[in-house]
Formats: sequence, C-alpha cells, structure tokens
Amino acid sequence: MTRTAPAAPGATRTALLHARVFDGHELTEPRTVVIDGGIVSPHTDTSDARLVDATGMTLLPGLIDAHVHLHGADTLAALAAHGVTTALDMATWPPPLLAALRRVPHLTDIRSAGTPAIGDGGPHARIPGMSEDAVVRGPRQAGEFVAAQVSAGADYIKIVAEAPGEGGPDQVTLNALVAAARTHGRKTVAHAASAGAYLMAFEAGVDCVTHIPLDRPLDAGEAARMAALGQVCIPTLTMMEGTAAAMGVAPAYGNAVRSVAALRDAGVPILAGTDANAQPGAPFQVEHGASIHHELELLVAAGLTPAEALRSATVLPARHFGLDDRGSVAPGLRADLILVDGNPLADIGATRALRHIWCAGMEQVPAV
Repeated sequence: MTRTAPAAPGATRTALLHARVFDGHELTEPRTVVIDGGIVSPHTDTSDARLVDATGMTLLPGLIDAHVHLHGADTLAALAAHGVTTALDMATWPPPLLAALRRVPHLTDIRSAGTPAIGDGGPHARIPGMSEDAVVRGPRQAGEFVAAQVSAGADYIKIVAEAPGEGGPDQVTLNALVAAARTHGRKTVAHAASAGAYLMAFEAGVDCVTHIPLDRPLDAGEAARMAALGQVCIPTLTMMEGTAAAMGVAPAYGNAVRSVAALRDAGVPILAGTDANAQPGAPFQVEHGASIHHELELLVAAGLTPAEALRSATVLPARHFGLDDRGSVAPGLRADLILVDGNPLADIGATRALRHIWCAGMEQVPAV
C-alpha cells in the first residue's frame, strides 16, 4: 500500500519520499522527488508539500506508447489510467476528431500523423471509413498530400508500405513522400508488416519503421543496413502476436521475435509501441493502455533487458520524436511519472503494479 500523508493546507506540491528512481538511464538509490505544478522540481524541500511514502517502490518516467490509434476521449482516459502519459498516434481521421482530441485536458498528451498515406489497392484502402484523402496514386501527389497533413497539424508523416504488387504506394511514390516530408521538416514513419515492405522502407530512407515481418525474419545483413541508415523500429509485438494468432499462423510470430533480436544486436533503436486500436477491419484489436505492459514483457522475451525495454518506452521515443521535455525523471522536465510497486528492472511485470500516475503533474486514477 502507498502511504500518503494528507496535503498541508494550500499545498501545491507533492513530495515522493524514499523512491528508487529509474530516471530513463539507470536505477538510483532511494531519494526524494518533488512534483511542483507540472514539472519535476529542482528542489527537494518538502515543508509545504503533500507527502507520499514510496518506500519499496520505483518511480519511472511516464510511459510513451509509440504506436496507437485514437478514437475518442475514452481512448486517452484508458491510456492515462495505465501509465501511458504520451501517445504517438499513427493515424486518426477525420481532422476535426483529431483536433478535438488534442484539446482534451489533463490526460495523455498526444502527437499524431493525422491521415496516413496509402495506396489504392492495399488492405488499408478497405478499412471501413478510410478517408479518400489518404490515397496517394503517384509521386506527383506526394507533395500535395504532405502539405495537406502539415497544414492540418501533423507532427510526422505516416506512410503505409506494402510489398511490391500488394497495393501500396510504389517505390517512386514512397521516395517522393519521404522527400516532401523532409522539405517540411517532418519525420516519416512507414508501416511495414512484411519483409518486402521493409526493403521498400529501407530504399525510401524513412526515419522509422513500425511493425515487424511475420512472413520471414530479417537477417543480420538487413538489420545492419537498417542500423547504417539510422532508422528506428517500433515492432508492435503485441499486434504481431495477435495478428499471427488471428490468421491461424501463430508460429509465424517467431519470425517477429527473431527479427527484433537481430535488430537489437545490430544496434537499431527499438521503441515500444502496441498498435492499440478499436478499428473495424483491423487484423487484431489491441487494448489501449493495458497493452503497453504486455509489449514490454514481449520485448524482454525477445531479448531486450528490462532496462532496455523501459528505455524503449521512455527516453528513446522522447529522443527520436523530439520530445525534449519528457522521457526521463530530471529537474525541469514534465512531471509525467508513474510509481509502481517493486522493481521493474528485476521483473518487467512490475510496471503493471501502478500505484500513482501523473500526467504533467495532474494525478490520474490507476486502472484496477
């Protein structure tokens, strides 16, 4: 049980006492951390603060799910209740829905690609309600598509790559989309769920590839190429595990696991993302919030250490998506924090034992 002292009259700060801190890099000895408004305070004076005894607990940066799909304010509430304080949305439309979600206060903070770029013959074109504006039929449309997304507030550009002949944008169009995004100062994230799509993402020079092949594992040479290109991977093992089972090819999930191990060994940065969604027509619906804890467990099972898995959901997505004000526990950063029972560096499953959650200093009610 967390032991929490009553707040002093007029207190605007919270002091966490005797907390071991995983600061995004390493685990510290027990110490005091003070939340002052929406930031981690540089001071440890507790005289006017609400006191929380965190003995035996671990304080972590709030988790960042690097691949979600948003559907409503309830999506944000579910994420926040499971310790996901920042979510990187990889496709939400129409633009008014996304704009409304950006205005929801005091819950999970979001970044978004808005509408994704897809081909006219791939699986994404058959998703119910998919925007016609998503279809990019050739390189001449690439600049127009990217400009429209940037105008609508996209933080990065999402491109759906399919293996040659499977209905996605062709290689020339993928290349043009990446070039247009760079002209506007935006990173690119490519959906790639097969080895053929991965090769196209390599050739296009995208910044980040999300998903991991089920059809065959990536070999050491391909992993080395990805590392040399400076690309980042969001493997979404939760989605790949669920998709393989739903398709009746559960053993194919082993290809995803072997690929993640190869990428780790090659030094490719791996980010934790779940592909949480409630989208009709999706190959598998992943629960928002709760799934990030399963994703961390799957990453550890694939060969990451618990510390590496925690970095994949904190400091690394913050670094690679330019979120300089979060991802670590340090003075002056956003007070996006979670306090858990136990030590997740010894047992990654301890991230599920949520006792307190703060989104920019606003305390949330943990999911039961």
